[in-house]
Amino acid sequence: MLKRLLFLLFVGALLPARSWAQEGRITGRVVDDKSQDPIPFASINLREEQTGALTNEYGYFQLAMPTKVTADSIIVLSLGYKRKALFVRRGTNMEEVIIQLERQPVALADVNIAGTKIKPLLLGARASSPGAGMIQGMPGSQYAFLCKNDKGKKIGAIRSVSFYIGENGFPREPFRVRLYKADGNYNAPNTDMLTESVVVSAARGGEWFTVDLSPYNLVAPEEGFYVAMEWIVSGDKFYTTNFMDNYTPYGQILRPTFEFKDSRTWSYAIGRGWNLVTLANNGSRFNAMMRAEVDAYK
Repeated sequence: MLKRLLFLLFVGALLPARSWAQEGRITGRVVDDKSQDPIPFASINLREEQTGALTNEYGYFQLAMPTKVTADSIIVLSLGYKRKALFVRRGTNMEEVIIQLERQPVALADVNIAGTKIKPLLLGARASSPGAGMIQGMPGSQYAFLCKNDKGKKIGAIRSVSFYIGENGFPREPFRVRLYKADGNYNAPNTDMLTESVVVSAARGGEWFTVDLSPYNLVAPEEGFYVAMEWIVSGDKFYTTNFMDNYTPYGQILRPTFEFKDSRTWSYAIGRGWNLVTLANNGSRFNAMMRAEVDAYK
């Protein structure tokens, strides 16, 4: 029953297919405004239409023209770059569009505290084995788990993050690691903490997969932060929220944990934004099985 609920939860976030032959399409490439290098895995959103796409490894994207309104705005988002908006009107030729993004200046924090003893602290899921169920995604979708600092320890740099990847699906497919502050509405994921793409892949499924984040010199907020997995497009494939008629499993599968009484997991779909996952089983909440290791100061 739980697996069926998860399937419906995911499919409900997808938008129905449309005919591009009748409505036209928007195609193009997202590049760095200085180097002209392609920007992979950038998010392309039609604001009013609530649909979107993800650029592939080479920066290319395609999506259908708006149908709900005659004019809309294309919102382009990518880690490490400034947000950009473009006006689009139905019937206008929007093929082979080049979208140039400007880099966002980044100031790295200093997390060294002289003379202070430091030890590792684990935040988030502690279970060695997962609960029943699966979490599946399509390119551009995300699941984020709040790694709370429940004991109010004084914490510093983020050492690593870990994901329990299931043995089914395609566990070796690449995905992007995302980190967010809990500063959105109702403490939803909002501000990106990583400023560049961290794309990784696991050697196998059925176990914890850990990603070293120590080179990024990230400071953990005192209350904790969100660890997220974003499904991406690999190779020369394209993805858009209105290209498919039927649900098809894609990429790796996350496993859940039932360690917590509260809901700490949010799901994200292109064009739809973040939604809190509130599934429960015998009084315990369904959460994505993720965790983080941070510095703790004595």
